Amino acid sequence: MTLYVPELAHPLVMGIVNVTPDSFFDGGRYLDHDAAIARGRQMIAEGADIVDVGGESTRPGAAPVAAGEELGRVIPVIEALAGDVRVSIDTTKAEVARRAVEAGAFMVNDVSATLDHVAAEMGVAFVAMHRKGTPADMQTDPRYDDVVAEVARYLAACAARATEAGVAEVWVDPGIGFGKTGRHNLELLARLGELVALGYPVLVGTSRKSFLGRIAAGTLESEGPPAPVSERYEGSLASATVAMVNGAAAVRVHDVAATVQAAKLVGSMRSAVPA
Repeated sequence: MTLYVPELAHPLVMGIVNVTPDSFFDGGRYLDHDAAIARGRQMIAEGADIVDVGGESTRPGAAPVAAGEELGRVIPVIEALAGDVRVSIDTTKAEVARRAVEAGAFMVNDVSATLDHVAAEMGVAFVAMHRKGTPADMQTDPRYDDVVAEVARYLAACAARATEAGVAEVWVDPGIGFGKTGRHNLELLARLGELVALGYPVLVGTSRKSFLGRIAAGTLESEGPPAPVSERYEGSLASATVAMVNGAAAVRVHDVAATVQAAKLVGSMRSAVPA
């Protein structure tokens, strides 16, 4: 099932359903299958183009989850939602990716950028994300000479490898917050066009992340304590809109309804400007 075409009416909105006990945003609110399925259906009603289901937290400091446990979390949710919306599986494990596709997922969203061979084997779309380090250490003093150039080189190599492996639909994600400071995140957003120029659809996820909380609290320069997640809505919507204006083909968000309206605005702006 091919999703991306250059003539998209507006950027796509990917809603996040974390079937985990330790999500930084919802704190395990959707660990119960019925709650996760209800949340996914709510996002569908709000206009989500994709629902991204994950069973292992990738937040800084998160502990790994065994494949069997991850499968038990995500497969019932994917099976319940896949008939109503395009579902992606957020995983770094080959076994989980395969089983998720068998359950109905059309896309493998991989923060480790290593599952291209699985996406090729299963005939589904693949998202390669840039991540510096692992959840255990990725936010320990990340440094770059030029963050955009380094991320672009990495993603170009990942995308080329995925294409060579036989993946027909390859996406790239700069990995906002994955081994980056707040300044790195802002530079990636401001210079997103350089990643768009690689020629692959770009997915961006800034939703409710800590750098937005630091901006809200006025502590970005010091990397001090951020404002709580509940106070990051406005920054999330603004940063998603910036990403879409700067060429993102899709944004990954917790707040679907408002982002869908922003995506429609960006699509209308694009159609109003002659090619």
